[in-house]
Amino acid sequence: MFDTLTESFRSAIGKIRFHDDEKALKKALGELKKSLLKADVHHKVVKELLTAVEKDTKAAGIGRDAFLRALQNELVRILTAPGKQGFVFASRPPTVVLMTGLQGSGKTTTTGKLATMLKEQKKKKVLIAAADLQRLAAVEQLRQIAEQIGVDLVADENATPDEIVKRALKKAEDELYDVLLIDTAGRLAIDEELMAELERIRDLAEPDEIFYVADAMTGMDAVRTANTFKEKVGITGVILSKFDADSKGGVALGIAHQVGVPLRFIGSGEKMPDLEPFIPERITSRLMGAGDIEGLAEKTAAVIDEKTAKEMTRKIKKGQFNFNDFLEQMEQMKKLGSMKSILGMLPGMGNLAKQLGDLDLENSEEVKQIKAMINSMTPKERENPDLLNNSRKRRIAAGAGLSQMQVNRIIKQFKNAAKMAKRLSGKGGMKQMQEIMKQMQGGGGVPPMLR
Repeated sequence: MFDTLTESFRSAIGKIRFHDDEKALKKALGELKKSLLKADVHHKVVKELLTAVEKDTKAAGIGRDAFLRALQNELVRILTAPGKQGFVFASRPPTVVLMTGLQGSGKTTTTGKLATMLKEQKKKKVLIAAADLQRLAAVEQLRQIAEQIGVDLVADENATPDEIVKRALKKAEDELYDVLLIDTAGRLAIDEELMAELERIRDLAEPDEIFYVADAMTGMDAVRTANTFKEKVGITGVILSKFDADSKGGVALGIAHQVGVPLRFIGSGEKMPDLEPFIPERITSRLMGAGDIEGLAEKTAAVIDEKTAKEMTRKIKKGQFNFNDFLEQMEQMKKLGSMKSILGMLPGMGNLAKQLGDLDLENSEEVKQIKAMINSMTPKERENPDLLNNSRKRRIAAGAGLSQMQVNRIIKQFKNAAKMAKRLSGKGGMKQMQEIMKQMQGGGGVPPMLR
């Protein structure tokens, strides 16, 4: 997500090689300025950032380490605004959250993403209220999302927004929900009617949080509209939607500083799990190309059962990985979100994430073929791939709509992958994995051993 910005910082840092080289510092700052402005970072934010970095670098003695330290410190400062980070629960449940934003900003989808994160990662009981009755498709969209992610919904197209909110508040209290998310109305532009409705619902719901969902692709307009919502309704946090589609990424660098309200989450992909907390220190680490191991660890620990993971590791080490295990792993991967966002959190994996683009493993043709093949197997065949002789393969191929050649190829790939996993789980496995990653990042694509 931060490709353009990360490349800018790397390039600037590379300009400073020697100690006390003021000319190199000036050149690095000049290049950084050009890159940041090109990435849509507001000119005032750019000026403030560069002035502070220059001052701190000179005070510490010009050099790469001093420049790097000054840049990191200043980025954390600019990304930080007074207020909470991530999601903070009220002392007494339910935590009531008002979701606000303009039409087309991704507000309804973001409501679903936030509900998914609270349910899957925080293990909370979540209720959604469909109080956006301005856009005809909004209620139906929320119905589909709620059904998809498995959370409850209060919706009625014939009721008023006020009635929906009252019903949702009562249900949340009576049925002991942890969180109530209220999806409010949006407009194509800010108007008095919209603000009056939001103020009325705010006073009725008495929310613990008011999140403003801003479309990252609108650039500086996102900052302007966030400021207006802050003045008229009062917001406690901003969520940047569609950030994965904004290759520049500059709006994330300045919005919290300019609005004076923390940026709480960013939408990192199209899937429901693709919502990440915006923690300034972690984001700075990613901007500098160092990844976010802590964030990835939290994400995986929340969705992957520790007991299951240990059992899977044991089976891999013994070479007992079967087709049932493969399907289970695919289901776990779905909960983590897009492959691009996962790789972006690993140190040095930015280039590989860029190469993958928007690769959707779950819906790729090859994965669909593998699933069709596995679904055509008997339970015993799934559990023990060694049972697959030619007659069984012919039956499976016919059931899956594949040729026997395709079935043979998939089984061979599966066995090779199981062998590779066994090798990597043993001694020296991490070193082998690093070599594989180097090959992939070097532009050679997937190494032969993994094909």
